[in-house]
Amino acid sequence: MLSASSRLRQNVPRLLKRFVSGGPSHPAPASAVWGNYTPLDPASAMAVYPEPLSVPDQIERPAYVPDNFFTHPIWEHTEPKEEEEGGPIKLGTDDEHRVRRAARTVADILAEMEKHVRPGITTEELDSIAHHLITSRWAYPSPLGYAHFPKSITTSVNNVIAHGIPDGRALEPEDIINLDLTIYLDGFHGDTSATFLLPNTDKPGRELVAATEEALDLAIRACRPGERFNVIGKTIEEFAKRHGFSVNEQFCGHGIGKRFHQHPYIIHYRNTEYGTMKPGDCFTIEPALVQGSRSRGTLWDDGWTVSTEFEHQILITEDGADVLTARS
Repeated sequence: MLSASSRLRQNVPRLLKRFVSGGPSHPAPASAVWGNYTPLDPASAMAVYPEPLSVPDQIERPAYVPDNFFTHPIWEHTEPKEEEEGGPIKLGTDDEHRVRRAARTVADILAEMEKHVRPGITTEELDSIAHHLITSRWAYPSPLGYAHFPKSITTSVNNVIAHGIPDGRALEPEDIINLDLTIYLDGFHGDTSATFLLPNTDKPGRELVAATEEALDLAIRACRPGERFNVIGKTIEEFAKRHGFSVNEQFCGHGIGKRFHQHPYIIHYRNTEYGTMKPGDCFTIEPALVQGSRSRGTLWDDGWTVSTEFEHQILITEDGADVLTARS
């Protein structure tokens, strides 16, 4: 997920849980916000950043990962290589086969990760499990080393919108958690995310999760050759307002393929952006719905976490749109 206010600035991609903008230095009682859960803020972060988890040398790395990322401190990283030019996928070619394979693989890994989401497990442990699942398929975890990001996935809990860095906080029975996974396999990125409910997630939380997933499904159904890209934002915002939610406007979906982030950039709220979908366009749709009317987030001190999605990777075909990351 990219910052919509600066789409040319590349950030790592990622349902808003009862969003609290700003707020106290310590979590407020959940009853004062939007339900029965523990809000997170910078003071509650339990992140530690030891050496990055290792990746076998035989696994191809994206060009943006510095050559010495795994051996030197962050301030000593070399300049990354220039990335290969991105663009639409040529249908019927090996490129289409490879991007479909990357997307299918990351969807399978996300389905496997759902089995590990439970009270008591830490997001750092989830990161380690995902890292193993990704590298065991000879893929590279795309976030690792992207603009110095220290982990292999992003984990956004409760009121965290996007880019949550896995840490030592154990999941609680009332939580919701978004797992955002992107992999680099055979020269192409596959990107998907889902929000999971813990056993005691309350009714408002369940309603928010269901609404966000439905908003994504409606937006996908609107995609076809010749359709304007801005129909995606119109569809999502109209649905959100009908159900009493807001749409976060700080982040957007993005084109994806040989590059992690590229054109087209997908705005999730009503907009007047020009652009028409064409066969071969490959992009993500990743709306973040918010309880209440205050939809903006606050950047945490770690430079990544934005205080609180479902996401699919879409390929426009000659006669419609395929959801490349649909889970079997």
